[in-house]
This record gives sequence, C-alpha cells and structure tokens, in this order.
Amino acid sequence: MKILGIGVDIVENKRLKNSIKNKSFISRLFTLLEIKNSRLVKDKSIYFSKKFAAKESFSKALGTGFRKGLNFKDVEILNDNLGKPYFRFNNKTKKIIMKTLKVKNFDIFLSISDEKEYSIAFTIIQAKNV
Repeated sequence: MKILGIGVDIVENKRLKNSIKNKSFISRLFTLLEIKNSRLVKDKSIYFSKKFAAKESFSKALGTGFRKGLNFKDVEILNDNLGKPYFRFNNKTKKIIMKTLKVKNFDIFLSISDEKEYSIAFTIIQAKNV
C-alpha cells in the first residue's frame, strides 16, 4: 500500500479557548454532531483544539489546505466506542479526495494527542489495494 499524504498540526489550546467563546466560530468550523458531542466533555477548549488540529492535519495530508471547495465542516472527527478518533466524510469530500489524489480506494488514519497547553493531530492517507 502506498502512502499518498501525511499531515500534522499542533494547536495552542489557549488560542482555541478564546475563539470558542464566539458561537459563530464554532458553527463555521464544526459539525452539528461535533458540537453536540462537546456537551459530554468538561474542557471544551481541549476538545475543540483536538478536532481543529485533526481537520488541519487532514487538509495538509491531502495537500490542498481548506480551499478548492473543501470546508472545515466537510471533515468530521468522531470517536469509536473505545475513544479512537476517526474521520467521517460527506460524499463531496470523498470526491475531492479521489480527484486530488487520483485514487478510488483509500484508507485514512488519524492520531490525536493533547497536553495541558497543546493539542496535536497526525493524519496518513494511504491507497487501498482492492
């Protein structure tokens, strides 16, 4: 399997703590489900910092950033039952990935971590053998 892209992003949690006070900031960058899930966590700044870093690391792995029709809300970060983070994409985003990377089948891997002051995310996009 071939690696098509890697991306990493680090966010200062304090920066997002100030930004999330603005409700329009949250609604512009995060999906309704991400916002709903934030109600389950105590420290909202770390929660949103990790999601933000993951979205940025994805856009870097894709190699485009957030342009060419790709928006923050097109990239959703969720967690499985054990807490492992993963991406969920709408059809528009899947088409952007396929067109940009010239593949039909792919896997995307995500790792997120945080400390008191920083959150970091790492993404790998890999061609899938079919």
